[in-house]
Amino acid sequence: MPQRTDLFDIGRLGLTSGEGRRLDLHVHVEPFDYGGTRYAVEPDVVPVRLDISRTTGNGWALRLRFDATLDGPCMRCLENAGPTFAVDSYEVHQPGAGDELTSPYLTDELDLQAWARDALALALPTQLTCRPECAGLCAECGANLNADPSHAHEREPSARWAKLSELKFE
Repeated sequence: MPQRTDLFDIGRLGLTSGEGRRLDLHVHVEPFDYGGTRYAVEPDVVPVRLDISRTTGNGWALRLRFDATLDGPCMRCLENAGPTFAVDSYEVHQPGAGDELTSPYLTDELDLQAWARDALALALPTQLTCRPECAGLCAECGANLNADPSHAHEREPSARWAKLSELKFE
């Protein structure tokens, strides 16, 4: 199992203004609730690429990239969904430049674990599905429409036309 780097002291890199480094690390990403359902991240220790650049005025420009697969149910058909998402996130930390240029993940150390989890959550679509064209479940009986695309129910006649069913043609 690779060594986890959930917190990283970027000051120990000794970068000067204009210098940068690319690091390949491994970060633990906690399972999370999405749409009221628990999803696990596979693998739970994700390989990440971290690009760090030193800016003027003791600031930092940061980029985090990784791929993560979620394990949990499809929001349409409830079968197991295992979509993979590519995450590409940027942060800028410029001390004294205001809230917009201050990263919440960088205090004395860079909190890679929190940043990776938040970046993954922001990369997710509104619905996690087993496949983009998932048909879901039948609203009447709950049958999986992916297994039987021609599944249908006979419709009840409209109450406005109910009296016509009483007509006898003899």
